Amino acid sequence: HGRVCMLASLGCLVQEAVHLPFPATSNPVASEAFFQVPAGGLWQIFAAIGAVEHFSNNFAMSGETMFKSGRAAGDLKFDPLNFGKNAAAKERYALAEIKNGRLAMLGFSGMIHGNFITGKGPIAALTSLDWHQSF
Repeated sequence: HGRVCMLASLGCLVQEAVHLPFPATSNPVASEAFFQVPAGGLWQIFAAIGAVEHFSNNFAMSGETMFKSGRAAGDLKFDPLNFGKNAAAKERYALAEIKNGRLAMLGFSGMIHGNFITGKGPIAALTSLDWHQSF
């Protein structure tokens, strides 16, 4: 969940500034943009995510069978920069990823709830605040 929220937090911020040249892809509010995607597109996304999950877990999808091979959760054996060669550094990076993932989960939930409340993206909501009003 942490890795997904790290990407989702970045996506919430980037989609306010970067747009594809189509009206259906230019909504800066994430909670509204999700519902502009056609149903066929959502099914393609869900099918692709499901395929990645099935292949990365060798088609073992239950909690009892998924980690019988000894693989740790989230360990997909993808280390192109060889960060895992040093065991102490690997543990430090793993802890940093967990902490950053937890922070991203909080950040994304704050951004999406801000979208629901204000109807604006996170950057637009922050820049539209009157910082001089008294509380």
